[in-house]
Amino acid sequence: MQIQPFKIAISGALGKMGKNLIKELYTNHYKDISLSAAIVKKGNNLVKKDIGKAIGIGKIGISITDSIKSKENNFDLLIDFTNPNNTIKNLNFCALNNKKIVIGTTGFSEAHIKIIKTFSKSIGIVISPNYSIGINIILNLLKKTTPIIGEKFDIEIVDIHHREKKDAPSGTSIEIGKVISKSMNWNFHEKAIYSRNNRTEKRKNNEIGFSSIRAGDIVGEHKVIFANSGEQIEITHKATNRLPFSKGAIQAAQWLMLQKKTGLFNMSNVLNI
Repeated sequence: MQIQPFKIAISGALGKMGKNLIKELYTNHYKDISLSAAIVKKGNNLVKKDIGKAIGIGKIGISITDSIKSKENNFDLLIDFTNPNNTIKNLNFCALNNKKIVIGTTGFSEAHIKIIKTFSKSIGIVISPNYSIGINIILNLLKKTTPIIGEKFDIEIVDIHHREKKDAPSGTSIEIGKVISKSMNWNFHEKAIYSRNNRTEKRKNNEIGFSSIRAGDIVGEHKVIFANSGEQIEITHKATNRLPFSKGAIQAAQWLMLQKKTGLFNMSNVLNI
């Protein structure tokens, strides 16, 4: 008996990640997934146009919509790469209508995170600041590396992205910092240093410094630096296009659809690392 593919909706369908997700789905013909909705911001002038034609892959028979409610009965899972406030609205809709959700939005406040955790009691949620396998392997590596050298080495995290990225540091940088802090039993908020402007004292021990560069069309680069007197260790991840993020988000969707239980999950759960 042929298994019916599950239906996914993509919110932020005309954004950088939304376009790449749709192109990936239609390039590699995932047998267990069917795109059923392409959702954009209210009032977009491409509403009712074919999403395939809009992103340059030809007509695919999916009309662009600016109303998630209009697709209530037409998807099983939402992939959301938008902005924090819009994601929370979509999450509320998913919780009310028993839809699973994969969240790629970054820049959430602590209040947003509390809301997400609350909703995870009623639906399955995967959330990650970065869906590439490479970054998630690095996060796992840091859990093992940091306890060995964290006390004796200065730690700096650098992220480099395109000029249009709004949040800084990146969500991935924040996650790296939190993984390091947890590995060292540190309070992240006490150890994180986001600016050294106007500081007149030398660097303190056990700080985690953050630096962000926004320029051109750089897709994404993250570097973790461990430095002490006489040696330096650098762990770097570079994304040359958005394909790794799209493949990872789709893998997260496939994994989440197989889960019977509700809860808040991340890429470590998806990759079993």
